[in-house]
Amino acid sequence: MSTEGLPHVPTIRRHTVYRRSVVELGGNTYFLSRGPRGKVLGVLGCTEGFVGERLGGAFLGPVSAANAAVLRERIPWMAPQTLGLTGSVGCGDRLGLATPGHVRAVRRVASLAPVFAQQSMRENARTRRTPQQVIDDAMWGAFQEGWRRPWGADADHLKTTEDVGRCVAAGYTFFTIDPGDHVDNSAHTAPTSELRRRVEKLPWSALADTPDAQRNRYLGREFAIEGSVLGFDESALLRAACKYGCAVAHTVRMYRHLAALMGARPFELEVSVDETETPTTPEEHLFIAHELRRLEVTWVSLAPRYIGRFEKGVDYIGDVDRFAREFSLHAAIARVLGPYKLSLHSGSDKFSIYPTVAKHARGLVHLKTAGTSYLEALRSVAQEEPALFRCILRLARDRYAQDRATYHVSADVDLVPRPDGLSDNDLPGVLDAFDGRQVLHVTFGSVLDEFRAELLAALDASEMAHYTVLESHFARHVAPFA
Repeated sequence: MSTEGLPHVPTIRRHTVYRRSVVELGGNTYFLSRGPRGKVLGVLGCTEGFVGERLGGAFLGPVSAANAAVLRERIPWMAPQTLGLTGSVGCGDRLGLATPGHVRAVRRVASLAPVFAQQSMRENARTRRTPQQVIDDAMWGAFQEGWRRPWGADADHLKTTEDVGRCVAAGYTFFTIDPGDHVDNSAHTAPTSELRRRVEKLPWSALADTPDAQRNRYLGREFAIEGSVLGFDESALLRAACKYGCAVAHTVRMYRHLAALMGARPFELEVSVDETETPTTPEEHLFIAHELRRLEVTWVSLAPRYIGRFEKGVDYIGDVDRFAREFSLHAAIARVLGPYKLSLHSGSDKFSIYPTVAKHARGLVHLKTAGTSYLEALRSVAQEEPALFRCILRLARDRYAQDRATYHVSADVDLVPRPDGLSDNDLPGVLDAFDGRQVLHVTFGSVLDEFRAELLAALDASEMAHYTVLESHFARHVAPFA
């Protein structure tokens, strides 16, 4: 990170420059430097709008929200963009430190576009970060590593119009609408007589529809899907309508609100029904897509609830061959009724199904990851600061029963070894075991409440080791989609 050989970058006492960060544009030079007080932005040339002071021949300013906003105006590729139908990967980052490692891994796969800023409101609340901080942290990481290709920012799992507004103001380009609270999971097994009663109570006005019109659109009709034929009998149609009708109506409301706020600014929509109790059948997927299209919603990706279990931080749980057969039909529906991408939520660490997804999606895929990067940060801490990792593991074991409530996990905390019984060399191995990964995954909020300062300081002190661990792990995620 020295300045040797870097044109137009002066030597600044007690500072080192991240070599890949240097940008020469419009007669100005911009770079990221690390000094006694941490990372700072360096500017040579016009400094109008930036906050900072001159030191050693350069203007140096904090990596603040204000300076991030000006940098995005000066350097176009520092602002998130829409990514279209290019295959993509969401790089969730709970700590705001992982983007350099993500960049290093994604650089290996030119066919995937990265979404470097991705955080749900639930995770923002637990990490005590704002939507703006998530974008800014991702931007500084991309700047540090010299990323110059398009990258996206995903306002993940949005459930209210208020949250949409906050993310629009922060500059997000990709909005994941989560209507899961409006999905009627009990319709999956309800008798037909009960479904007939429920369907009459759907919000038909919001759906711009009537029961008779809906029946006329679907019953007695065959839908050709790349060599397969799908259709609805009365029971299947009632089940799809009862299960997803209110979710469709909610998505339409959220989409129209979002479109009004964005105005002429480009944006992309993802629809996610993955965090529900029952799988989305191919027929139900077809129903959702048809109804959204009829109501003039435009979306770039959709996340059904696939068969099997997509639990946090671990591999796919279920019959891989059966998943392959059903996913291939979901992928065909997405091509015929779109095209749009299929999204894999809780997609991290699902190594057993990545080849299947890559094969059948044919590039129309969005892989969404989040907690796995946090786990690899803990791996770096286990290697570099074993005493701190022991404290984190002890707290995670204590808080797991409480913190697991909003997550789909099945770890048994009694199978996670107590830290006092492990040698320092054994500590990273906790992150290779099913139960250890899940217990540490879902307790991140409690860990940050207790050890935020110590955890961030440890990762800062071993910055390059942290990036190396992240790059190695994340490269395994993206390689199958090359």
